[in-house]
Amino acid sequence: MAELDKDFIFNFLNKNAYLCKGVPREVVDKSIENSLCFGVFNGQEQVGFACVISDYATFAYLADVFVVPEFRGQGLSKLLLSTIKQHPDLQGLRRVVLATADAHELYAQFGFSSLTKPDLFMEINDQNIYLSA
Repeated sequence: MAELDKDFIFNFLNKNAYLCKGVPREVVDKSIENSLCFGVFNGQEQVGFACVISDYATFAYLADVFVVPEFRGQGLSKLLLSTIKQHPDLQGLRRVVLATADAHELYAQFGFSSLTKPDLFMEINDQNIYLSA
């Protein structure tokens, strides 16, 4: 985790990620500290990130997945997702979920699909939480 560039991650999420624009730095730092995180690097430069929030026994939520635009189209997202799927701490989980607005085809290549029974799921979704802080 020491290799992760927290400034890079915060700046990208805060300005570019549709699910967390405006996220405060303290929230990003806390999420990194409390998640299983993955970085994508070009040499020493970080160019991508993802985190998994999990109990490591039954459930995981894949979040904040990104590769910066100038490094997209090179298979790095696939490498990142493959690495996450193969991680020993994430084996045998009953359910892994994520939210995406535009990468359904990418995630489908790794076994993700629409919710089988969406009526089972409920949420509290405060889309303005970072704007009101």
